[in-house]
Amino acid sequence: MTGLRLYNYWRSSASHRVRIALELKGLSYEYVPVHLTAGEGEQFSPEYRALNPQSRVPSLETADGILTQSMAILEWLEEKYPKPALLPASALERARVRAIAQILVADVQPLQNTSVIRYLKEKLGLDEAAVKSWLHEWIGRGLKAVNELLERAVDRGPYCLGVQPTLADVCLAAQCAAARRFGLDLSAYPLVARVDGQCGAQPAFQRAAPTSQPDAPR
Repeated sequence: MTGLRLYNYWRSSASHRVRIALELKGLSYEYVPVHLTAGEGEQFSPEYRALNPQSRVPSLETADGILTQSMAILEWLEEKYPKPALLPASALERARVRAIAQILVADVQPLQNTSVIRYLKEKLGLDEAAVKSWLHEWIGRGLKAVNELLERAVDRGPYCLGVQPTLADVCLAAQCAAARRFGLDLSAYPLVARVDGQCGAQPAFQRAAPTSQPDAPR
């Protein structure tokens, strides 16, 4: 037993990427749902804020303490449970993996999260069409950049970098799931779509998928 407890939401991209890493590493964990849209949002409850003062998911409870922020959690998992490795051996390849991951995690995902969409609708008065345009613009920019990086790779394989999934694939699969949810056509990014399809065929990615989670609507 690893003694891991993951506080997360089935549809959260950040939660999704942590679930993928846990599954790829074969780690068992307790799934604790935190519903982001029920009422005022369970993430804002005093009980959850005691775990994560930022009121965001995921949070990972470990024997070493509570961890927050998905990328910090992914790096901790890689250091604590190094096999199978989700970062390549060479410094250059690790930097390339992290660059793709950061495009998706830092430049794209923050602009599509629940709090941003709520602000666009409630504070700025944007209708559904305008919000959809916003989402497609910013998600599309990020996926286009990743697709171009994949085109330039001289060692292209079935995954973002080679023949084994890395943190880049973890982040790409989670972002592609969100892109499909928001109605974005991935065919405009053929290499991104190809890698996403490769990931989606793997059992670990399937187990981590949003619709496979116990709190997903049935």
